[in-house]
Amino acid sequence: MTTRATRSPRRRTVVALAVILSILCVFIVRLVDIQVVSADEHVNQSLKYLGEGDSIPGQRGDIVDADGTVLAESVTVYDYVMDPKAMKTVEDNEKNPPKLPWAEASTKIAEIMGLNADELRAGVAAAQAENPDTQWYQLKNGLNAEQYTQLRALKLPYLHATEREKRVYPNGAVAGNVIGFLNGSGDAQAGIEKMEGQCLAPSNGTQSYRRGMDGVVIPGSERTVDAVNGGTVQLTINSDLNWYMQQMIAEEAQAQGAQGGTVTVVDVKTGKIRAAAEWPTVDPNNLDGSSPSSWYSKLFTYAFEPGSTFKPVTAAAIMENAGVTPTSPTVTASSKEKFENGAVINDAFVHPTYNYTLAGALIDSSNVALSKFGTMVSPDVRYDYLQRFGVGTETVGFPSETSGELHPTSEWDNQSLYTTTFGQHFTVTAPQVAGAYQAIANGGEKIDLSLIESCTDADGTVHEAAAPKKEQIIKPETAAELTRMLENVAVQGGNAERIKVPGYRVTSKTGTAQIPDGNGGYKSGVYYTSMVGFAPVDDPQYVVIVTLDQPTRVTSSAATASAFQKAMTQVMKTYRVMPSTVPMDALLPKFE
Repeated sequence: MTTRATRSPRRRTVVALAVILSILCVFIVRLVDIQVVSADEHVNQSLKYLGEGDSIPGQRGDIVDADGTVLAESVTVYDYVMDPKAMKTVEDNEKNPPKLPWAEASTKIAEIMGLNADELRAGVAAAQAENPDTQWYQLKNGLNAEQYTQLRALKLPYLHATEREKRVYPNGAVAGNVIGFLNGSGDAQAGIEKMEGQCLAPSNGTQSYRRGMDGVVIPGSERTVDAVNGGTVQLTINSDLNWYMQQMIAEEAQAQGAQGGTVTVVDVKTGKIRAAAEWPTVDPNNLDGSSPSSWYSKLFTYAFEPGSTFKPVTAAAIMENAGVTPTSPTVTASSKEKFENGAVINDAFVHPTYNYTLAGALIDSSNVALSKFGTMVSPDVRYDYLQRFGVGTETVGFPSETSGELHPTSEWDNQSLYTTTFGQHFTVTAPQVAGAYQAIANGGEKIDLSLIESCTDADGTVHEAAAPKKEQIIKPETAAELTRMLENVAVQGGNAERIKVPGYRVTSKTGTAQIPDGNGGYKSGVYYTSMVGFAPVDDPQYVVIVTLDQPTRVTSSAATASAFQKAMTQVMKTYRVMPSTVPMDALLPKFE
């Protein structure tokens, strides 16, 4: 029998359990409401307190030369302003006077920043006179880390610095036209900076967090994604060689009264561009120091009619398709002839009628003789060889690079049927000419030119540039015969004495290109001159092409002779190329 005494505790236990169960039911109902029924509403509400976070900037990658010399890099600089009102408050505090009064502080600030102390004090005073409550006065932008450290050591509460990234070019104008530059917003505008933007560009990081309804950051909610700096682009260029070529071509161009000049050096065995020098040039650190027309590279963007430098291409076509050799057959050629279709062709010099060998036509650079040799094969064959040697194809994919112009044979008229045999009616860039001679020097194997060695990620991962395309465009025997004839051009031609490189057998060919006047004709008395060749003949290592834009002292291609000789000599020295050990073959006859 249950007594009242035993029933009472049991009843209390039941009641307590009921209360607990009721509370648990309330919690469960509320939990279901939060997690299921009103989940979306609560998530959206919580997102209101998710901090947007801060962006963590990465640093743009470097550009270095073939030996690792830095040509472009990003550094941290500091822009300084001061608060004149805060300075006056500090100065007027009699109870706690400044350890460094403004009169002394301004002198130290000026010394560190490279300013005039009197002008600094006068400028601040003028700003205060205009507005006693002004809190802003510009001091100087772009200070380096050492200056920043010195200014911080002054412990002046009214100085304020803003940190930013700045692109600098330690070697100044060396390869400046090729390197390129950024605009004020940090966007690449030209050159390698633009060409290799994907490698150089950093990936910014982020720092995010959550805030409570009171705006306080919730502990443990911080999330950081680190920035990844841009990669390092390594070029094929030798900056020391490029520096020399820039100085030399600037002197030569000015001595010849030319508007500009270029030097391109290509490694025969690899197709790598070792120098790409131009004048006028630009220092990317100081764009305003150069004319805007000099900010961009003309090497890859200016196309010209190559003239006689492309006569060897015609020679290759007829040697491989018409059985022509350096010495037979011959053609009769005077200094001016009218052909059956009405075309009139002139040589650059007056001479009697000669029975020219192919070698002689190249040595004397006879347009009339090449016209007759060239038409021993069809226009389509010659067109094919022009394409094989790179006409109409870009070289390295440089920003705004032109591929030149090669008209289809259906557009060749009576005159261009012949002028295409000696480098007219189509256009090329200097690197395209260098690429054509690389193929001749390399036994007929053409290797695509390259300007980029690699891209190295910030973590050290190296991405080598894609292997260049290689193609045997002419027979090795044809290349050997062309090389022999081009050496004879260097030895028997009019520039022989001026282009000698002591100890080395050299090839050469000049080009004197007429310049279009924009009205379908050519400018009178001015030319775009060039000279191209390779050395040593017995083991070709490097191709050099020099161009001068409208020289006035000597208007013919002879204007480039001195620059070519200096350039080739320097290349041999720079790379310590072994002098020639095999003597030259017997001279080829020019006439029958």
